[in-house]
Amino acid sequence: MQIGIVGKPNVGKSTFFGAATMAPVEIANYPFTTIEPNKGVAYVRTSCPCKELGVQCTPHNSLCVNGTRMVPVELLDVAGLVPGAWDGKGLGNKFLDDLRQADALVNVVDASGSTDLEGNPGDPGTYDPTEDVKFLRKEIEYWMREIIKNGLGRIARQAKMQGTKQEVILEERLAGLNITEAQIKEALKHVELPADPTQWDDDILLDLCTEIRAISKPMIIAMNKADLASEENISKLKEMGDMTVPTLAETELALKKAAAAGLIEYNAGDAEFKIKEGVKINEGQKKALEYMAENMKKYGGTGIQTCIETGVFKVLDYIAVYPVEDETKYTDHFGRVLPDCFLVPRGFTAKDLAYRVHSDLGDKFIRAVNAKTKRTVGADYILQDGDVIRIVANK
Repeated sequence: MQIGIVGKPNVGKSTFFGAATMAPVEIANYPFTTIEPNKGVAYVRTSCPCKELGVQCTPHNSLCVNGTRMVPVELLDVAGLVPGAWDGKGLGNKFLDDLRQADALVNVVDASGSTDLEGNPGDPGTYDPTEDVKFLRKEIEYWMREIIKNGLGRIARQAKMQGTKQEVILEERLAGLNITEAQIKEALKHVELPADPTQWDDDILLDLCTEIRAISKPMIIAMNKADLASEENISKLKEMGDMTVPTLAETELALKKAAAAGLIEYNAGDAEFKIKEGVKINEGQKKALEYMAENMKKYGGTGIQTCIETGVFKVLDYIAVYPVEDETKYTDHFGRVLPDCFLVPRGFTAKDLAYRVHSDLGDKFIRAVNAKTKRTVGADYILQDGDVIRIVANK
């Protein structure tokens, strides 16, 4: 799974990325600080079955902290997009291409309205942050449309003669964007294309790409710099139709650095922090921490962890499952207890999980066993969040 961190320049994308992953990135108060995409790993939290099953787990692909499984997800921080990116402005095509494999997008917006569309800083309240959301949607939709249009004439004529289905044509055109035929079929329910593909014009393709973008690259709006934002701006952003989360990226990054330095006790996603006993801080540090604490109380935390988990569990609607080889001891081949946690889309079946673990398991699937209930289930069993599953296959 990959989540893209996107937005216009100078809104705090790299700070958000650095706060979420603690990966070293260059952060500066001017546009296009980021040119090449940054990749890093963040974690989402889910309940580990170890407490329920009364066992001591030995995680392999993730961490378990007091019964909370920390599952890694990949974040991708791309350079800021400017108006006209789809047409190459600001190296836009390159930056958009970096998003091809993203499953969801976090649109980092300067909720304070202190950054114009080109990424130039100004005073809070100078700019309308809802325009950031509209522009980014437009750039991605135009980009998708141009990908479909590239070489479409010849393909459309051939498809017309052969009677090729619309979704097949579109899937082939969008194959490099991690967009499935099922997602395209869903979009076609809302936009009726002419039966003759040679008649697909710019307007109808843009309408289609609006639907495809919403389905295949769903967005979460990170209302960043929420501590400087007006209530009016926050309210307007919440009305934009996407999931919205107030975020304090600079606060999250500062707290993680302070925790790493041994000054405070803080874990990602906590609503508050505590200064460690015996630690002496100066007056400047005290005021800064008080300011952070006040804003965290207002928003229930910094929002960074919430934003990522909203993307995984609510927007993408993923669940956590645990494949094992021994359903009585909940172990793998090496005797590790509940070793791996897989994030899979809701609706995944036991056989889908077998293929996710290894293609041979899927090809030779016989049955599965629900380790919690000890019941045998078939290939079409719909996985539930927290399931522990043994796959039985021909050797």
